[in-house]
Amino acid sequence: MIQLSLQKHLHTADGDLLLQLDLALKQGGFISLYGASGTGKTSILRMLAGFMSPDSGTIHVEGSCWFDKNKKINVSPQRRNVGMVFQDYALFPNMTVRENIAFALKRHDPLSIVDELLELSGLTNLALRKPQGLSGGQKQRVALARAIAQRPALLLLDEPLSAIDRELRRSLQETLQEVHRRYHLTTVMVSHDVEEIVRLSDKVVHIANGKGIQYDSPAAFFELQKGDVVDVRKEGDKTYVTVLVENGGLSVGDKVKFERE
Repeated sequence: MIQLSLQKHLHTADGDLLLQLDLALKQGGFISLYGASGTGKTSILRMLAGFMSPDSGTIHVEGSCWFDKNKKINVSPQRRNVGMVFQDYALFPNMTVRENIAFALKRHDPLSIVDELLELSGLTNLALRKPQGLSGGQKQRVALARAIAQRPALLLLDEPLSAIDRELRRSLQETLQEVHRRYHLTTVMVSHDVEEIVRLSDKVVHIANGKGIQYDSPAAFFELQKGDVVDVRKEGDKTYVTVLVENGGLSVGDKVKFERE
């Protein structure tokens, strides 16, 4: 079980914000943080990872206290056993794919873990390549494999697929789904992609006005938002708009035509 009770004053492009979050996530769960830019979603991941300290509150993960302001407990990032994947990959450019993944192993871990992750991620044939010889999707597979090589207590994903071409995103979502299931990970993901959240998550937390409201399923939340434009993104010369519709005959992946009023 992961339990958070956090308060943090943030300085955003829209002014100062007081972020207050109370959250409980069962072990093995997959929860998505959803909301507009500048609402503190990435800051929540940074506080979980230990890169940023809350002003007050507590963080408990699997029975261990990682942060308690009153008790002056603040476990360092390297001792929190967290795997984190960013949208910009953050790979070591001078290392091969195999070396990047192996870098995350603990001292006595067998190297066979690397081979297992290479196969699962579809990277076996690319094991000796360096990052500059990989596509964006391949780099993100390496970043994901490296993040889980250490068997993290918590996997944190900061819009991991937002920079990936739309056609490749589906296969990477499937890889992420399989990794989460096979290794019994507890995962927290920041995403603006409604389809991605519905496909991967079992819970969603809507972050708005400094507060987080937890829903037991993504569908329960998005049902309340239907009719709203929830995501607009540019990919090359194309613009993709995600709209939550009331027509029950539509399903995820369908295409519709609309006109600007």
